[in-house]
Amino acid sequence: MGRLAWCAFLVAILSGAGAAGAAQTPAPAQDMVSSAPKSADANDPADATGDTDATIDPASLLPDLPSLPPANATLIGGIIQKLDRVRDEITVQAFGGGKEKIFFDPRTHIYLGSQPGSAADLHLGDRVYVDTILDGSMVFAKNIRLRNAVVAGESQGTITAYRADKQELLLRDAISPRPMKVLLTPQTTIVQGGRATTVNELIPGTLVNIKFGSQQDGEDVAREVSVLAVPGMSFTFAGRVTGLDLRLGLLVITSSIDNKTYEISFDPALIPPDENLHEAAQVTVLARFDGNHYVARNMTVQASNQQ
Repeated sequence: MGRLAWCAFLVAILSGAGAAGAAQTPAPAQDMVSSAPKSADANDPADATGDTDATIDPASLLPDLPSLPPANATLIGGIIQKLDRVRDEITVQAFGGGKEKIFFDPRTHIYLGSQPGSAADLHLGDRVYVDTILDGSMVFAKNIRLRNAVVAGESQGTITAYRADKQELLLRDAISPRPMKVLLTPQTTIVQGGRATTVNELIPGTLVNIKFGSQQDGEDVAREVSVLAVPGMSFTFAGRVTGLDLRLGLLVITSSIDNKTYEISFDPALIPPDENLHEAAQVTVLARFDGNHYVARNMTVQASNQQ
C-alpha cells in the first residue's frame, strides 16, 4: 500500500471513532431538563374534560311554552285560600261566593300594585284579582294582581254590631271567614274625615279601618277607629281601571289620589256601554256605599286619545 493510501485509511478510521465517541457523550445538563409545559390550547380536546366554573340554567334546557290561546279574560276577585307551588295552582275564594281553582305558569304576569312581582309574592290570605282564560279544560291565570298589602297592625272591615255594654266592635272583612271582635277602651280614638267623632257613628254597615294597640287579656284592642264610609254616603273615585268584568258588573280602580285599590259594583244595564272602557282606561265614578259595596251611579270614561 502506498504512503498516500495508508494516510487516507488512517484518517477514515479516526473519523469513524470520533463520530462514535460523540454519539456516546452524555447530553449537556440543560438538555436533560424538561421543557416548560405548553400553554393550554382552547381547541385542545383534552382541555374539554377539565373542571370549569360554567353553570347551565336548567330552564334553558326546557322547550318554550306555547302562546296563550286568544280568548276574552274573565275577572275573578277573591282571597287565596289554597296555594300549591308544586302544581302551580291557587284556589280563590271569590268575593261573590264560590271557589275557583286557577293554574299559573311563567306566562302569567303577576303585579304588586303597579310593580311587577313573581310567584314568590303569592301567599295564603292574599287579596287578588285574576284575569282568567280557558286553556283547554283548565282555568288559567293570564294576570294576577295583588292588592296593596295592609299595613301590619291594621285591618279594614264592615261593622256588623257594636256592643256598648262590653265595648266590643264586631267586624266582617274579606279575609276572615268569621266576624272579628275588637275591644274599645277610653284611650281608643274614633275619627271621621280627619275629625274626632263618637261611638254613635259605629252603626252596622259602616266601613271602618282599625289600627291595633297592644293586646289586653289576649283580646285585640283598637287604638284608632277611622270611619271610612257610612251606608248611603256618596263618593267620587278617579283613577285607572286595573280590573273589569262586564258580566259580573265589577270594576276595580286604582285611585290617582291615594293609590289605593277600590272595588266598585255596577249594573251593566244601567251603565251605557263605552268602547273606551277597558283595563288601563282612566275613569271617574260617582258611587254610593250601600253597607257592603260601593255601587256606581254614574261613570265617565276618558277617551283613549285623551289618555
